[in-house]
Amino acid sequence: MKKIEIFLITIISLIIISCKNDLTDKNDNSSYKLNNPFTGDFLLKNLRKEQPRLVLNSEIDKVLREKLISDPVVKNFYSAIKLNAMSVLDEPYLKREKIGKRLLHISREMLYRINMLGMVYYIEKDSKILDRINNEVLAVCSFSDWNPSHYLDVGEMTMALAFALDWTAGDLPESTIDKAIKAIIDKGIMPSYETDKRSNIWWIDGNNNWNQVCNGGMIAGSIAIAEVNPELASKTIKRSLDGLPHALDEYRPDGVYPEGSTYWGYGTAFSVVTNAMLESAFGTDFGLGDYPGFKDSAYFRLLMNAPSGWYYNYADCGDKRISNPDVTLAWFASKSGDELFFERERFLNPTHSYKIQKNTMQTAAKEIGRLRRLNGAGLVWVAQYEKQKESELPSSWKGGGTNPIAVFTGGSDDPYSYYLGCKGGSGTVNHGNMDAGSFIFEINGERWVTDPGNQAYHDLEKTGFDLWNKAQDSQRWTLLNKGNFGHSTITINNQLHKVDGKATIVDFKHGEKPEVTFDLTPVFEGVLKSSKRKFTKESPTSLLIDDLIKINESTETITWQLITTFDIEVTDKGATISKPEYSSITPQKKLFVENISHPDISMKVISLDPPPLELDRRIEGLKRLELNIPTAQINAGELEIKVRLRGQKNWRAGY
Repeated sequence: MKKIEIFLITIISLIIISCKNDLTDKNDNSSYKLNNPFTGDFLLKNLRKEQPRLVLNSEIDKVLREKLISDPVVKNFYSAIKLNAMSVLDEPYLKREKIGKRLLHISREMLYRINMLGMVYYIEKDSKILDRINNEVLAVCSFSDWNPSHYLDVGEMTMALAFALDWTAGDLPESTIDKAIKAIIDKGIMPSYETDKRSNIWWIDGNNNWNQVCNGGMIAGSIAIAEVNPELASKTIKRSLDGLPHALDEYRPDGVYPEGSTYWGYGTAFSVVTNAMLESAFGTDFGLGDYPGFKDSAYFRLLMNAPSGWYYNYADCGDKRISNPDVTLAWFASKSGDELFFERERFLNPTHSYKIQKNTMQTAAKEIGRLRRLNGAGLVWVAQYEKQKESELPSSWKGGGTNPIAVFTGGSDDPYSYYLGCKGGSGTVNHGNMDAGSFIFEINGERWVTDPGNQAYHDLEKTGFDLWNKAQDSQRWTLLNKGNFGHSTITINNQLHKVDGKATIVDFKHGEKPEVTFDLTPVFEGVLKSSKRKFTKESPTSLLIDDLIKINESTETITWQLITTFDIEVTDKGATISKPEYSSITPQKKLFVENISHPDISMKVISLDPPPLELDRRIEGLKRLELNIPTAQINAGELEIKVRLRGQKNWRAGY
């Protein structure tokens, strides 16, 4: 009997430990590995011999051409690609002109041009298009180098030339083919073996988007030069397959991309095109597509799109998405058969019939305009998609990993357009900020609580600003959108968060009133004993934020913060946030901030327009609502701050 009791106690203990591990959002440090059999012999034996073999091949060709006749989505999207290709014909050829330390805008433009021109040439075999591809290739082959000190530039340029060679399948002049192969080797691949230059190699096993982009470029280039230099090609692909898991680990365990949604769009786009290249060239992706957490990231991507049309724009994420369809997401649809990931209506939007402006993504509503630079390749998996099911997005969701996120929504038919995005993490995450415990909140179609988002890197770098240093005393944290003073979180003693203190999810509940709790204690190491922040969707129009704080001898002041761009009126119950009136006829939308725990302390409004620093991003109307609590008012060393955000149930009627 005792043995049974001991056994049961052991099992229960293991279950409890397992549950705790699940909630702490810590990634297992052990890295999965991709299948990696690469040698020179394996390469030559298993590589498809005929071109094209990068994303396209003879089997894929049959599907694509059938869909170009029968599928309105594929037909419409190809027409957009063709319009984009035609617009390139009027552009001047590219020159090696850097912006600051980057040649990236040139490499990206080249990859865009080849994706558009190359796909149209592959489908139609238009000699005018071939001539343009030839001249584009010769132009960039003549560059002195592809700027290996910033290897993203090399990665994207190498992929562009690999596609140019592959999709024209030997139709370019022999002299051009020779120059392109030489350039891929000398300017694309070989600089990544200069081990004395850290800028040329650090990305190989890095854990951010550079890994995905640069290794993808190296794999594309290696396949393009495989017959000329199989030893270099196999060695490089082998190195990339060993390196990619370091970036893919960041998707674990639930698909959260730590760098935010727009960087998901960047890194993941290159990973799915790498998957497509490996499958078309070798018949397998060597395990890339099934890497833990990777396919789950499609849910993450969709959940980052708030009802207002804005992203949940944490980290260095952009503010809003454009009207074009999400072609990277369509890859996940092609693999799962899930209509949820296939933006059919956007794919069927009208295409532009006028000249597409270079480097602009601004299009009229419901129009497909200038496409993204891998969308030519993306036509393939758009054509490969076959609907098998249509899932629903969860209305309450959490994702762990290095930058844990939780989202609550009102579901697909929500009349109030409820959206909460909240997060943990630390400032040391790639493209991360001191924003642990922060949140954005939407109700009735408005973003009432905002994140200040990103700003142009070069504008800061050209002044000598130390943007990329993540030390505790780095200049980076003086920026409003990087430090904690520009986010809707807690600040202690008017100090910065601890940069390497990671906030984790320690409790999560689904249901009609979902809850998520973050442990912020590591973020306030030395100035608090503990800090936990709980978000509860209290009703279809309200959010409750509950902070449980234990102070220590170093705690002086505690500041509760909310960032908004709308008007604020402080009231005896807290504050009322109002969208500015543009018409005396239209009713005014409002959000009520109810100071439940400390009604005796008045809230304060701090204007952030203009922002504190000249270099800060200026956001019209930006302001911070504060609740400041001195330690003298705290009993027994423990404090609870409870604030409710309440939207209107019928804003048109004024309540």
